[in-house]
Amino acid sequence: MGRYRFEGEEHLIFRKTLRKFLQKEAVPNYKKWEKEGIIPRKFWKDLGELGFLCPQVSEDYGGLELDFSFCVVIMEELERVGTSLVGISLHNDIVVPYIEAYGSPEQRERWLPGCTSADYITGIAMTEPGVGSDLANVQTTAIRDGNHYIVNGQKTFITNGVNGNLFLVVVKTNPNAEPKHRGISLLVMEEGMPGFTKGRNLDKVGLHAQDTAELYFEDCRVPVENLLGEEGQGFQYLMEKLQQERLVVAISAQIASEDMLEMTIDYVKSRQAFGKPVSSFQNTQFKLAEMATKVELGKTFLESLIEDHIEGKEIVKKVSMAKYWLTEAAHEISAECMRLHGGYGYMEDYKIARRYRDIPVASIYAGTNEIMKGIIAKKMGL
Repeated sequence: MGRYRFEGEEHLIFRKTLRKFLQKEAVPNYKKWEKEGIIPRKFWKDLGELGFLCPQVSEDYGGLELDFSFCVVIMEELERVGTSLVGISLHNDIVVPYIEAYGSPEQRERWLPGCTSADYITGIAMTEPGVGSDLANVQTTAIRDGNHYIVNGQKTFITNGVNGNLFLVVVKTNPNAEPKHRGISLLVMEEGMPGFTKGRNLDKVGLHAQDTAELYFEDCRVPVENLLGEEGQGFQYLMEKLQQERLVVAISAQIASEDMLEMTIDYVKSRQAFGKPVSSFQNTQFKLAEMATKVELGKTFLESLIEDHIEGKEIVKKVSMAKYWLTEAAHEISAECMRLHGGYGYMEDYKIARRYRDIPVASIYAGTNEIMKGIIAKKMGL
């Protein structure tokens, strides 16, 4: 049996193959990647050759035409290694689906094969120095000039910002539109376009191996052929795809919680205090029982959401609940697990220390948890 009801023999083989590859290529190198602040492009290329990049993409473009359940397997196995691999899930399950859904046949032919091979590594540029969750107020402009858009502005906290060479950029093609969100469009921008430059690899509290950068646009000329979908429909496209993006974050948080619980159970069983295992103390048992309950509830809820999402159901309210609750639970579990490790939990040699610093940002990206609560309240009719 697999982790979920929907997992069959093909999923188990797929998971086993990926796990074997990651144990060989990622786990031994992860600490080195953290020190270097980036995951090598060769690792991306290897994933592409094995079919683990964008497996949902049509075979016509180099994909495997697998459903979202296989993407879930990839997300989970990557997260078990470490959250710094989140950029791969962002590429597979967040950015590339925009090109699949809204790209013209010519655009799909132009970009998707490179996305499955890692010739293209993608990012999505929403956040700006002065604009986070309030997407309707983005300040980056793209003004039509004949067969080009002239793009000016700045984006920040862009995942895959250093490795990436193909970015989905949220712009204002009509800065005077009312309501504001009607002026938003999506442009696909390639590294090397004149006027498009990158900043440094940002120094973060956590996710040390995940490259994050600022993007700058100064009179950058982008061909109109790089407009994704229709002009002025960008905000609508973003809303349609945020269900999957937030589900991806929830899945990662759940796996992180499971991993932290497993490692802490192993630790307290082996660690001695006052002549007996730390696991024998009632406080330790109660804390682990509480965390195990949260983990089991999260897994059951998540399984139902994944099934509904695969079936194409609209589950924005429940996905918002999952993103909010599971990321908060993971944050709480990271703190409890670190405490149960004692002083060793604060040492970088122990994986729980990395988990502790990597978890908090999950409550911020893909829409803050306060935004999630607002969506839930709205769906409740409040």
